[in-house]
Amino acid sequence: MAMPKDDHAPRMKSAYELALERMEREGIERPREDAVSAETRAEMDQVRRRAEAKLAELEILDRDRRRKLADPAAREEEEKEYRAERRRIEEERDRKLEKLRGG
Repeated sequence: MAMPKDDHAPRMKSAYELALERMEREGIERPREDAVSAETRAEMDQVRRRAEAKLAELEILDRDRRRKLADPAAREEEEKEYRAERRRIEEERDRKLEKLRGG
């Protein structure tokens, strides 16, 4: 038997909606919905996906390289290189996103 549909029942809010409410409570202005076009949002999503793929590849390669290293100093140097490359990819992603936002 189907349950009756109650249009007045409260629905769960998305994380985005909760974040917007939290921003309003803290006196932070809501982001404009029309600030970025659908095309630009799609480009931004693509930039994020590419960066995530690069970071995943980097992590896999780093794990493999560190697994093969027995020398603690060499492992530490590999970890430094990994962090630097990860930071570079993240900064590149952020620069591209800021450019797309028009900043």
